[in-house]
This record gives sequence, structure tokens and C-alpha cells, in this order.
Amino acid sequence: MTAATASSLRGGAAASALRAPDPGDRRLMTRRAVWLTVLHLLVPGSAQVVAGNRRLGRAALAVWLVGVVGLLAAAVLWAVLPQLLLTLPTNAPGLTAIQVLLAAWAVGWLVLTLDTLRLLRLVRIAPAARGALSALLALALVVGLGGAGWGAWAAGVARSTIGGVFGSGRYALPADGRYNIMVLGGDAGKDRAGRRPDSVSVVSLDALTGDMVTFGLPRDQTDIPFSKGSPMLAKYPDGYGTHGCNVDVCQLNSIYTEAELKSPQLWPDAEAQHSSPGIEATREAVEGALGIRVQYYVLVDMGSFEQLIDALGGVTIDVKQRIPLGGHIVGGRLTGVKVWIEPGRRHLNGNRALWYARSRYGDAQGDYGRMQRQRELQQAIVRQVNPLTVLTRFERVARTGAGAVSTDIPQGLLGEFAGLAVRTRGQKAKTVEFVPSSGWDPAHPDYAKIHAAVQKALR
Repeated sequence: MTAATASSLRGGAAASALRAPDPGDRRLMTRRAVWLTVLHLLVPGSAQVVAGNRRLGRAALAVWLVGVVGLLAAAVLWAVLPQLLLTLPTNAPGLTAIQVLLAAWAVGWLVLTLDTLRLLRLVRIAPAARGALSALLALALVVGLGGAGWGAWAAGVARSTIGGVFGSGRYALPADGRYNIMVLGGDAGKDRAGRRPDSVSVVSLDALTGDMVTFGLPRDQTDIPFSKGSPMLAKYPDGYGTHGCNVDVCQLNSIYTEAELKSPQLWPDAEAQHSSPGIEATREAVEGALGIRVQYYVLVDMGSFEQLIDALGGVTIDVKQRIPLGGHIVGGRLTGVKVWIEPGRRHLNGNRALWYARSRYGDAQGDYGRMQRQRELQQAIVRQVNPLTVLTRFERVARTGAGAVSTDIPQGLLGEFAGLAVRTRGQKAKTVEFVPSSGWDPAHPDYAKIHAAVQKALR
């Protein structure tokens, strides 16, 4: 007998032992049951191919191979073009498809696991192995079905959240190769009438590389020029506040108030575009002040940030100076403060983080320091969010996040921006603040110099 023939016979015997074993040989049946269990866990469908329904096994193997190829393709895309990969889980149709796929996978896993359990012929194997293999397959079934169920639930929650925050509005092309997003920190506390954007900045992202530059404008900027085509340009051709305005304070953050209360009719389509008159007027002022086109906005409600930060388990901030919780000024002195946020690296809960962002006292830079602290808090939240936190607190984070943020970024662009964010994390971002500490005078701004500074930073 040749070596090839002997090898063939041994292979045939092994295959026969798996498909048609001697049921009276307990030792052989136990080894067979272990092999089938391992095959099922490593390559779903393989147990059926060698010992059961071949048609079912081949179908399952085909699905498994498609899944493996898909994962390899996803890994390549993540390295080369993360925007394309992130498009699927960041829009409603993609999340619906994920739910359907997870449901189908759960059904298939249930069928294959139960069929594998049948193929083991537990009554024919050693008692110790019988309990161990049964427990292992039961655990695999629970984990598989539980994971698929959680994933389908999370996809549904994400779809609801995305639908509530992101619309299906206009798509804007990059301007000079960049997406420019206005970020407003809206402070609508109980002690205030309405919402005023105390923090105004623009995040500029290179549409290819993810290079990020952030421009910060102080809320008390004056003489603001509006961009071409703005309804406010006819009312204030020489700049907002140069010759007065229709509200009590003629500064950048009062443009929002004036547009909302005095002339909302100038932006009749704002609500349909997932925006508001106040946001549109502020956007046009920011465009005029910086000399760049702003495609989208994000409005962050600082009040809702308290719940969001608690949902995320707190936030860590590098506190540079003592910040009081509460207090009031009497005779030019701060009194009534019982608790302070001390300097140093501090992990803050939602309430203290909100005080850190909103407190008007204790900062040597006054309102400019307050604006900077709001931006620090926003950036810290984005920087410190991690997948484990989101997974373990998903529903609460999604629910509170939907209340904390509003935007006109369409769902279809979420994958694009998420991919750019991935690229941005590996780069050093630049920040340009047009505040007195950086040599800029908000009371007497030179917009030609501001425009030049913006272009220099972008280059």
C-alpha cells in the first residue's frame, strides 16, 4: 500500500468517524463531540458540512466567508478611507440594514447551534464532557443572541437619535477644500431670558486630510460686517453696532437675539433647513468677520451638558485658577462662596463642569476666560469620549446628547465628518483666538487683518 493510499484511507476514516461514528464507542463519540463543538465555534457551518446537513453547512460557510471578506475590507477601508466605512452606521438606512443583518445572524446562529447540539449525540458521550460541552454551547448561544439583540437595539436607538438631531437638509460642498462649521455655546440658564451664544467659534476641517483649525470670536465683538447676500447687510451696511442696533447691546452675541425677536421673517426657510433666524444671522456675521464661508452649524446647549457629562461618567479638566460655585458681588467683593473648583487636574461631574463653564467670577480674564472655559469643556468632552463608555451607557448618552446638540449637518454627511474626525485625532490642531490676550481688540476690530490671519492659519 502506498503512502498516498494510506493517507487517503486515514482521511476517509476520520471523515467517517465524524459523519457515521460507532455509537457504541464512547471515547470516539466524546472526541467527535469536542471536534464538532470547536468547528462550530470557530467556523459556523463547518460542523454541518462534516457531520450533518451539507446544504445547510455550505450556506452557512458561504455567509461566514462573506463576513470574513467584509471584515478584511472594512479594515482596509478604515486605514485608507474611514469616511466610507463610517457612512453605514451614521445614517438611518444604514442602521436599519444593520438591524436586519443582526436579526438574520441571530436566527442563523440559533439554528446552527441547536443543530450542532443535536449532532453531538450527548447521550453517547462521557458524562463529564456532556455537561461541559452543553454548557459551552449554551453560553455561546446566549452570548451570540444577546450580542445581536443588543446591537439591533443600539442601532435602533442610534437611528432615533440621529433622526432627532440631524436632518436631511442641504448638502454643501467644501469651500476652498475645507468644511467650516460654526460652533455656538448657547447658555440658556434659569437666570436668563432666552438663549444667547456666549461661545462662538468656527472649526475648519480640510476635506481630504482632516487638518483642523479653530477660530474663536469673542461674544462682545463689535462693528461686525455681514457676508454678501445677508438680509442684515441692508440694515447694517457699515457693520452691526457701528451706528446702533435694535436690541440693548450691539455685539456679536446679540445678533442672535435681534434676529429671533425683531426680524425672524428675514429667514423664512430657516426652520425647514433645521436652523433658526438667530443662527442664520449669526452665521452670516461670522462669515463676514472671518472672511470665509460657513457651511454648517452646531449649537451646544450648555445647560443640557450637565446631564450629558453625568451620562459619560464625568469629564477631566485642567483647571488653571480657582472657580467658585455660586456667589455674588457685594461692595466689589465676591461673597457667599462655599465651594470652589481648585486648580489642577480635576475630574468634574455634570454640575461642577457646568459651573466651570458658566461661572462669571474668579477668572482674571473675565468674560474672555469664561468663553475659553466653555470651549475647553466642549473639546474635553469630544477628546475623552471612548467606545467602552458609549457602549456601557449607550441609551443615556444618546438621549442626553440629543437634547444637548442641534445642527443642520445632514445625515448623509455624518460618515464624512466622522472619518475626518478620525484623521484629525492623529494631528495637532491649531487654534486662533481673536481676543485681547492674543493682541486683538474686540471693541475696535480690524477685519482686514482678521481675514489675513484666518487665511494664514488655513495655509
